[in-house]
Amino acid sequence: MANNTDISNRLATAPVGKLMLSLAVPSVIAQVVNLLYNIVDRIYIGHMDEVGTTALTGVGLCFPVICLIGAFTMLIAQGGAPRAAIFMGKGDNKSAEKILGSCFTTLLIMSAVLTAVFLLTGEKLLWMFGASQETIVYSMDYINIYITGSVFVMIALGLNLFISTQGFTLFSMATVLIGAGLNILLDPLFIFVFDLGVKGAAAATVISQAVSAIWTVLFLTGKKTKLKLSLSVMKPDMKLLLPCLALGLAPFVMQSTEAVINIAFNSSLQKYGGDIAVGTMTVAATIMQIIWMPAQGIGMGAQPIISYNYGAKNPDRCIKACKAMLAASGIYLLTCWVTVQLFPKVIMGIFNDAPLLLANSDLIRVYVGATGFFFIQMTAQQGLVSIGKAKASLFIACLRKLILLVPLIYILPNFFENKVFAVFLAEPVSDTISIIVSATIFIFVFGGEMKKLKKEKTL
Repeated sequence: MANNTDISNRLATAPVGKLMLSLAVPSVIAQVVNLLYNIVDRIYIGHMDEVGTTALTGVGLCFPVICLIGAFTMLIAQGGAPRAAIFMGKGDNKSAEKILGSCFTTLLIMSAVLTAVFLLTGEKLLWMFGASQETIVYSMDYINIYITGSVFVMIALGLNLFISTQGFTLFSMATVLIGAGLNILLDPLFIFVFDLGVKGAAAATVISQAVSAIWTVLFLTGKKTKLKLSLSVMKPDMKLLLPCLALGLAPFVMQSTEAVINIAFNSSLQKYGGDIAVGTMTVAATIMQIIWMPAQGIGMGAQPIISYNYGAKNPDRCIKACKAMLAASGIYLLTCWVTVQLFPKVIMGIFNDAPLLLANSDLIRVYVGATGFFFIQMTAQQGLVSIGKAKASLFIACLRKLILLVPLIYILPNFFENKVFAVFLAEPVSDTISIIVSATIFIFVFGGEMKKLKKEKTL
């Protein structure tokens, strides 16, 4: 238990900059490695002989379903983990454990429901997402296997957040390293050696996530964890669970709207540019994931510090953690933005070097046009979630995707001769507006909450 006490002391007293770095680095590595699940699949699939471009587009069409599975995971776990950390900051570990148990049971129930729904509706959904006669076969081969293993995906991703929110970022990183490392080994074996193609890529991913899921359960039922998962806490406590779901709505909307956005993008691009335009979007969306997920790792490093100290009524450390998150994510995202603007064709060629796709490389520049400044919204979003401000964080999430981006995808092509360009332009226009609005909301809501805590300390 000494290790657990040391972790709590570090969250409360250690220098914020160094503490966030120590928590963020494993989280960033974990996020980068986690990307390999999808990226390695797409790289191998994109280089399959003769059918690589078509197969890559087909797998890309599965992205909305994958996003939705991740979104429901975030609804439960990314709302639960900060709430658990807040209770830990108050010294109420019993309630924090009940949150863990309630979220675990809810993840199991939700995975069963989603598996049934997507298995029954998968093909119809893929046609809605922009599938063609050429790509639907590959889409179905991939998604049916992935859906069958969705319980492992949800447990691995969901429970890992409860590991990292306790400050055990190295163990959290190990969860992802184990699964992604296994995926890298199994992908070429299943795809090429066993000649399973797209089915092999999906099977490799599911097996790898199953191993990660087992690892998280073993850790949270073991001796090292501060919050212990046991049968006694697995009955959902609605008084504790409902606030978690309310807080998880913002990350749920951010993730689930990725599916809506993907559908809007693909249907419009299929209309204006066919399979090549859809394939370009698959690569563009993958590059955006590469950029965004490590930035999320930085936010995950700051979240335990903010949540714990908010619960402990220490506003100065909350503010310092937000400033550190803003600086670190700003340096990272600006670097990524410059890299993509300078070398779009080189980056695109990693996934597929077909001349028709490479000819669209400038569209990647357009798509990530405002990403360099997205650290402002990321800090606002993560900061608000970390202190439990569900309504404000939910509005920011809805603004960027549902209120702005979806309409822009359909509106902008009416004002440009190059319709495909106009569809890609919708992303940076939406991002720019939402960055400005989210920064304003953060200043008033987060800043106001910190002022309240400072007043309470002086009384």
